[in-house]
Order: sequence, then structure tokens, then C-alpha cells
Amino acid sequence: MKRRRRVASAAALAAAGGALSLAGAAQEVPKQLEPPAGERLLLKVHADGDQIYACKGEGAQFGWLLKAPEAKLTDKDGKPFGRHFAGPSWEADDGSLVVGKAVANAPSPDANSIPWLLVTVVSRKGDGVLSPVTTIQRLNTKGGKAPASGCDAGHANAEARVQYSADYLFYAPK
Repeated sequence: MKRRRRVASAAALAAAGGALSLAGAAQEVPKQLEPPAGERLLLKVHADGDQIYACKGEGAQFGWLLKAPEAKLTDKDGKPFGRHFAGPSWEADDGSLVVGKAVANAPSPDANSIPWLLVTVVSRKGDGVLSPVTTIQRLNTKGGKAPASGCDAGHANAEARVQYSADYLFYAPK
């Protein structure tokens, strides 16, 4: 039996999301998350959505495993840009799409949030704004961590959706 639960304080995440701006990131990006030399920042988008976890186990060992992200992406003016989903994939409203693979991570400065990432694009589709993208950073994360409890034999295959927000920065060759 599949079960879904919403985890995290909606009020706290709304306040955090409302206070977050793409330009207002005061945190320094760790060296291991810097894009390769010869790349330039192409665009920044903000994500609001969920990290979806599935309760999986073997024997007596159970834990929450990431199934997929599901988030809406907005541009710097708050206008719809596209979506972020399993793959991990990012799709712009113009139909261009990139799929990536995480190559480095660093803990979020917010201990209750998912890590920051550096992602390399491994495939792409369509002609559009994301077509030239080769590297993606996930920064300024709020929320999204797997639940600390609730995954056991009695909850095998249950899902938990945990609210998160993040900024995604897309890089392309100069």
C-alpha cells in the first residue's frame, strides 16, 4: 500500500522561499562546486517543489531513498520558466531539455536542507535556451531532506514528498 505524506513546515518554507532571491545569495560557493574554466553563467532560475522519497528496504534495513525531484522553475522576475523532474532533468518552456549527472556536492549552509550540487549535462534535447548548457549548480537550498523516521517494514514502498526550494545556475562554454 502506497502512502504519501507532506513533510516540513509550510509556513517556514514559504517564509524562506519568499525571502530568497536569486541575486541575494550571501553564501560562498565551495570550490568543488565551481563550474569548469572556460564556462560562463548563462542563466539562473529558482525552483519550488518537492523532493520525492520512497521507503525501501532489505531485511531489517529500511531507509528513505530519493525517487525524483518535482519542481516548477521561475526566472528572475518570478515568471514561469519550466520544470525540474526525474533524471535529473530540467526542461524550459521552449522545449529545450537537459539531463545531468551530479559530479560534486557540498553540505548546504542550512543543516536542514539538501546539499548543494555541481551537475554535468549528459544529454540534451531540442533547440532553445538550455541547448548550450554543459554545467548546472544547485545552490541556496531550503528544505528537501529525507524524513528522519517513518520508513520501516510496515511502510515499504511508501512515498514522502518534502518541500524544497533552490536556485539552479546554468553554464555554457564562453
